[in-house]
Amino acid sequence: MSGKQAQEWLATAERVVALATAAGATEAEALVTSEDAQLTRFANSEIHQNVAESNVGCNLRFVIGKRIGVASSGRLDDEGLRALVERAGAIARNVEELADWAGLPEPGGPIPELAVAFSERTAAATPEQRAEGARAVIAAADEAGVTAYGSFSTTAERMAVANTHGIRAAGERTSSQLLTVSMGPDGGTGYAEAAAVDVDGVDPAALGREAAAKARATANAQAVDPGDYPVVFEEYAVVDLMDMLGYLGFSALAVQEDRSFVEIGKRIGSDLVTVRDDAGDPAGLPMAFDYEGVAKQRVPLLERGICAGLVYDAQTAARDGVRSTGHGLPAPNPYGPFPLNMVMDAGTTARGDLIAGMGRGLLVTRFHYTNPVHPKLGIVTGMTRDGTFLVEDGKIVAPVRNLRFTQSYPEALAGVVGVSRERRTLKGFLGGVVVPAIRVEAFTFTGATEH
Repeated sequence: MSGKQAQEWLATAERVVALATAAGATEAEALVTSEDAQLTRFANSEIHQNVAESNVGCNLRFVIGKRIGVASSGRLDDEGLRALVERAGAIARNVEELADWAGLPEPGGPIPELAVAFSERTAAATPEQRAEGARAVIAAADEAGVTAYGSFSTTAERMAVANTHGIRAAGERTSSQLLTVSMGPDGGTGYAEAAAVDVDGVDPAALGREAAAKARATANAQAVDPGDYPVVFEEYAVVDLMDMLGYLGFSALAVQEDRSFVEIGKRIGSDLVTVRDDAGDPAGLPMAFDYEGVAKQRVPLLERGICAGLVYDAQTAARDGVRSTGHGLPAPNPYGPFPLNMVMDAGTTARGDLIAGMGRGLLVTRFHYTNPVHPKLGIVTGMTRDGTFLVEDGKIVAPVRNLRFTQSYPEALAGVVGVSRERRTLKGFLGGVVVPAIRVEAFTFTGATEH
């Protein structure tokens, strides 16, 4: 069952809907969310900060015919809720009609309970537990003669949604994340990260060793010429590929506005690339329903390289005459729906064997400062960071200085020739991601750093 606090938020959401109806709303939707977040930071191989933050708020969509007013408040007392309703109603009465408004979503059946989305251990995590994890990272850095930086966070979220059509949804979820950068005395840097529902699923000592080893291995990096290279991307780089593809392409709104590279049935990846959005996969960071109270659906995005589906919220679904897939975001939302739980299928190659048989290429740990250049073609520019290596005859031979790239991500997927059988759970800017490492036949690097 949903947690006690989530049920309390549902009662609050129902009350707000009732107040909005009494104030003249023809439709109303209340979203109540709370978050208890804690973070322990470390720098220069010392823990230097522990912070904790608790937030709660209510977001109200107040609809009069085809006029929609949206307001939010952090006050959930009687006076605060009445003021919220009054403010949202005033906005609705003074905005233009949304010509194709299709109404708030209708109930679509019971929302399944997702016990795997919540961990009591994470919700109850203490500063001492996070400090212990930070100390394990620092110990690994000390042993390697490098300096550790990073953070260890734990978060518990509760959410409830109610609307005038009978939607009632309440739930809770947790997440933990440790990320670290190690820096060596000779200019080397290394990165490692992990995320999990249960804080015990994060191994700080292993992450510390991984980042420290990279920092040692990238010392005194040499320059290589820009150009097209075969590349092995570690999972941290693959997350950026998935996030950008989700952000630019697999949103129904992006397709409806003709700014997406996605065409259902079109091949954009190799046979080795299968990606779905699956909020119920326990390997990721699950969530049962979206911010409109609609149950999350498993949506195939790429089936063996072929575009297979899109994610929808209520408004974009109505335009295409389909049902929402449970990907609505909090109103007002000009961006449309996004895949927030992307999962890429594992392959059959051992992670360490992806570079085997590569004549002259690169191994890239992660990307930095990536930005879209041409959304319709999925072209993105950015930099490599924290571990880029030259590979010759199937072996890593030297660290190289960071490179700038400008590349179509769909074209990169079309060139995937290897996928690791191991996967990692990480956090991208769109949410939880489960990804393998991949090998790409060719990737275009357009510039190199001097230092």
